[in-house]
Amino acid sequence: MKKKSRLIIAAFVLLAAIVVAESSFVVTYPNEYTIIKQFGKIESVRKTPGLSFKVPFIQTAETIQNEVLLYDLAVSDVMTKDKKSMIADCFVLWRIEDPYKYTQTLSAQKSNAEFRIDNIVYNSLKNVISSLSQEEVISGRDGQLTQTIMENIGDTLEQYGITLLAVETKSLDLPDENKSAVYERMISERNNIAATYQAEGQEEAKEISNNTTAEIIVMQSEADAQAAEIIGKGEAEYMRILSDAYNDPEKADFYLFLRSLDAAKATMRGDNKTLIINETSPIAQIFY
Repeated sequence: MKKKSRLIIAAFVLLAAIVVAESSFVVTYPNEYTIIKQFGKIESVRKTPGLSFKVPFIQTAETIQNEVLLYDLAVSDVMTKDKKSMIADCFVLWRIEDPYKYTQTLSAQKSNAEFRIDNIVYNSLKNVISSLSQEEVISGRDGQLTQTIMENIGDTLEQYGITLLAVETKSLDLPDENKSAVYERMISERNNIAATYQAEGQEEAKEISNNTTAEIIVMQSEADAQAAEIIGKGEAEYMRILSDAYNDPEKADFYLFLRSLDAAKATMRGDNKTLIINETSPIAQIFY
């Protein structure tokens, strides 16, 4: 009986040691924070992954996520500046940056955090869209709209230890009954803008063409005047050279002889090469 009692006591002590050991060790994983509390008060925050210790039975350990989290907002109706209804479907990427603040303000409850995120993001979305016309909202879906929403939110969520990484719109569309009329109006406005640009382009092209034509006429006129002046100078120089060449009587007689031959040649036309001239003709003088 004594031996049996000793074994029972030993087993009880071993079991108690195991329970104490299990309540003393804390494992922190890479995607977690570990919050150590003592009598409900935060004693420490374990951010480094690994094994650590706490006071058994007195201190408790809670874990919260240390990774990028996704929250999908409910589809909601929003109103633009020009009183047009639109349907917004958004999601948010966020993470817990300060686990101490997060635990103090939101009791480390993810549902509490999502409730705050939902209210803040929806109010910002509503305020931004209400400051824009429907056309501006549609044209801003390339990233400008989400950037404006993020700027509007600012650091509001930092008081809860939360960092907002991104606000993205999965869809931001018109109610089905309004789509056709809005798209037709937008197409008409774009066509009017295109027609205006085309008319301005044609007017500018016409002005450029007229200016170019005028410049060509001026340049052609100047070129013609310059060519006429050069031709006149050339003919004057030709006459001067010719005058110098036949300045003495012998050269003058020879020049007259050549000119008479040219005249006689020009007179003889057709098949009959007979030349009939008066003896007083200058041409007749070349045959004497």
